[in-house]
Amino acid sequence: MVRTEALTVAGKTAVVIGGTSGIGRGIALGFAENGADVVASSRTEERVASVAAELRNRDAETIEQTCDATKPETVASLRDAVVDRFGSVDVLVYAPSYIARQGVMDAEPDEWNRVFDVQLTGAHRATQLFAETMDSGSIIHIASASVYCTIPKVAAYACAKGGLDVLIKMAARELGPAIRVNGIRPGFIRSEQTEGTYTPGTPRFDEIQRRTTTGRLGDPEELVGCAVLLASDANSYLTGEIITVDDGFIAATFEE
Repeated sequence: MVRTEALTVAGKTAVVIGGTSGIGRGIALGFAENGADVVASSRTEERVASVAAELRNRDAETIEQTCDATKPETVASLRDAVVDRFGSVDVLVYAPSYIARQGVMDAEPDEWNRVFDVQLTGAHRATQLFAETMDSGSIIHIASASVYCTIPKVAAYACAKGGLDVLIKMAARELGPAIRVNGIRPGFIRSEQTEGTYTPGTPRFDEIQRRTTTGRLGDPEELVGCAVLLASDANSYLTGEIITVDDGFIAATFEE
């Protein structure tokens, strides 16, 4: 018998850690527009309150709860608050943003460790803590094109994201079939993190323009469709995968 589940997140409860800026905020608002109840969390009360208002304007139920991805007790408190309010968590998106602009040789130990704590250890921490209370559902991590492209001055970030690729596959194997674990590998997306780094006229922007089909940075909203796919019950047979959404950047090689 062929299953014909709808491709939707309507009626689901989603938590987005790192959901008050950039890619996380775009996915949180996109989920709300597609009928989910959404809790967007980060370290800053003001940002949490601001995005909560945007979610309510899209008819989503939400709560305001801060969370520091590097502190296990706050991740657990977020999980417990959501379960208390909604009864369960159906979707977890882990999308906090932190980069140290340092290369291999000039990377400072404290910054290296901080990046790993946010991007890899934090991803493991959130997966572990939320999976403990999820009977079923979807966990989505935000991976990175830096695993395949040697981008200068992001050594710790790229190394941590390489570890995240493996974590996604390991967690998918251990938590399946009830919980699916996948990733989204964005290309170069317009956000606070990329502001000033990939601006028109710079060599990096010129390379993006050359290697993408539209010649521009992506917008956070352009990742929503992929996130809905991975969170939807229609995606019952897809786990342990990382879907690249980069307008062809990684696939591009030589000019003709």
